[in-house]
Amino acid sequence: MRVINTVQRYIRKPRKLIRTLGTKGYFNWMDDKTYLKLVYWGETKQKLNLDNPITFNEKVQWLKLYDRNMEYSKYADKYEVRKFVKDKIGEEYLIPLIGVYNSVDEIKWGDLPDKFVIKCTHGSGSNIICNNKSNLDINKSIDKINTWMKKNWYWFGREWSYKNIKPRIICEKYMVDESGVELKDYKIFCFDGKPQLIQVDFNRFVHHKRNIYTTEWEFVDASIRYPNDASVEIEKPSNLEKMLEFASKLSKNIPQVRIDFYSIKGNIYFGEMTFYHGSGFEEFEPHSLGREMGQWIKLNKVK
Repeated sequence: MRVINTVQRYIRKPRKLIRTLGTKGYFNWMDDKTYLKLVYWGETKQKLNLDNPITFNEKVQWLKLYDRNMEYSKYADKYEVRKFVKDKIGEEYLIPLIGVYNSVDEIKWGDLPDKFVIKCTHGSGSNIICNNKSNLDINKSIDKINTWMKKNWYWFGREWSYKNIKPRIICEKYMVDESGVELKDYKIFCFDGKPQLIQVDFNRFVHHKRNIYTTEWEFVDASIRYPNDASVEIEKPSNLEKMLEFASKLSKNIPQVRIDFYSIKGNIYFGEMTFYHGSGFEEFEPHSLGREMGQWIKLNKVK
């Protein structure tokens, strides 16, 4: 009966079936274009239009297939991108690095500070945030990292920039903002070097919310995947203009990329560069936001 219920659940929700099989590698034999059409339908319930893409999601899929700038892999690599940021805006805007390792066996846990953040350089969401080492289950952390190190994030969403990144581990200084408990990041959507929209995530560990702002810090009553909360007044960062300047420099000549920054006591720190926000499967409310953001992506500039 349990097996039958599971089968029925997958039939009713093909998205879950496609996502599960795709994540486990059962579609790795499929060429990128065919696979993206399948997974796009599973995620959005819509047919993928690659001949005349209009929305943000459609154009992100197109960019996965046809914008294969070799530099993107360096920018997506959480260690290599530090060199790019240092050259473009300065080393002082990087979160202090504690160590870089080729395998988890190289990490000397006893030498790490009481608080730190460990990340795999070749993927997304592969983070261990430690704010008290005495409470950290090191064996469990090692198992997680070993699992992440074997994973190639390219395969599920065919996000090309991840495909050939060398798996490594970095350890960075633990940082929090004025809240004392989290680190709000300012995710700036840029299009050919022009910042257009800013996303701020908050309350991630309780009830994840996401507010959207213009570059003039006007609240946009819209949501991307997570709900917004107009009652939460997120103060305009005092260094917003500098963030936008840096985002413009880092995104120059790139059709679209998200540049993330943190602001801590007036100081700016670089977060990451993301080329395929939500892997191009995002839920926009209203839908017109997805179309508007799609207009900002100029595919005719892709070489």
